[in-house]
Amino acid sequence: MKKAFLHYLWKFKKFDTLDLVSVHKEQISIIDLGSYLESENPIFFNAQLVINHQKWAGNVLMYPKSSDITVLENALDPSLQSTILYVVWLHDLASCTKENSEIPILELQTYVNPEIVSSYQLLMTPKSWIYCQKDLKNSSNWARTDWLEKLFLERLEQKTATIRALLATTRNDWEAVLFCLVAKNFGLNINGSLFYQIAQSIPFTILRKESNAPENLEALLFGFAGLLDSENQDGYFADLKFRYFYLLHKYQLEPPTLEPVQYAKLRPDNFPNIRLSQLANLYSNQHNLFSKIIELDTLEFAYTLFDVAVSPYWKTHYGFGKESSFKPKKISKSFVDLLVINTIIPFQFAYRSSLGQDASRESISLMRKISPEKNSVVTKFVAFGMTAADALDSQSLLQLKKEYCLKSKCLDCAIGVAVLQ
Repeated sequence: MKKAFLHYLWKFKKFDTLDLVSVHKEQISIIDLGSYLESENPIFFNAQLVINHQKWAGNVLMYPKSSDITVLENALDPSLQSTILYVVWLHDLASCTKENSEIPILELQTYVNPEIVSSYQLLMTPKSWIYCQKDLKNSSNWARTDWLEKLFLERLEQKTATIRALLATTRNDWEAVLFCLVAKNFGLNINGSLFYQIAQSIPFTILRKESNAPENLEALLFGFAGLLDSENQDGYFADLKFRYFYLLHKYQLEPPTLEPVQYAKLRPDNFPNIRLSQLANLYSNQHNLFSKIIELDTLEFAYTLFDVAVSPYWKTHYGFGKESSFKPKKISKSFVDLLVINTIIPFQFAYRSSLGQDASRESISLMRKISPEKNSVVTKFVAFGMTAADALDSQSLLQLKKEYCLKSKCLDCAIGVAVLQ
């Protein structure tokens, strides 16, 4: 039996608590189950028990079998030295006697209804996609709504940790961090990592100095992306290349060796040169982007803020020297939605958290106004009976699949618990 099931049984008191007796005949009464701490050694912290009429306060540890109990290791671990009870599913008599374990051992299977075990085994039987796919339609409304909000906030906290790590490399320059995050999202899934590396490689102080000349910003971005490495007779290509080498010399820059940009599977409007041109024009047009994004609280403001097109040359080109029909190639509203979901809201949340402010309500409110993302994970959940009414739902379902379904953490998931109940 897995530890996760033992944790579930103990946490939700899914066993007969009357007349509990340890494997060595000690009477046990539960006053407080304790608080579950998920760590390298998961424990129920500060439980309160009465053992043989003596009240104890301390930790409860769980093992599939009593032979798994590592008494010596627990004695050496400061966080486990206050253990007052071992809970096991199976007590294999030959391995653990009263003499080698002074801490009482409770064999839990004796007190658990077999129907609960059958339900757990049925839930954990492998399915075609996720364990509970047949039961999603029958899960409670609470499991579908309140749990999704918690998943979204959990996802935000993870993104905040990433932003904090980036802050440490930029000496707490929030504007530089914002540029890296925006650049990554401009690259989408295919070129996102490369755009992120480019943004990290160009000191933001240089971007500030050159922001009045969008051609210079474009030259830097194109050059660091390797888009100016070849030879081309196109006049605009030659101009950008001249500006690029001038800026390299002016600021003593050494561009890193990066993987080439990718064009495969991209629509022309998502070509890396188009997105980099839009990024250059964004930072040329919006000199106070950081303060505006911190204040952003409506989608309408976001659409106005990112109402940016490409440079004049790219309005009639998709590649150097290859003229096409005129198209402004403005950032679309759907692309802005992705920026709000993946950059603006996490950035606002991280920044306000750094000031000791709680931005969860504002984040949830804004996410509820954005249409849900369309991807294979969300489509699958919807097919099995979940709903994705907005972007908060779709982000939560991504978190659910990645952090719970794929890791078989069904008993840490409100939906999994609801299915068992």
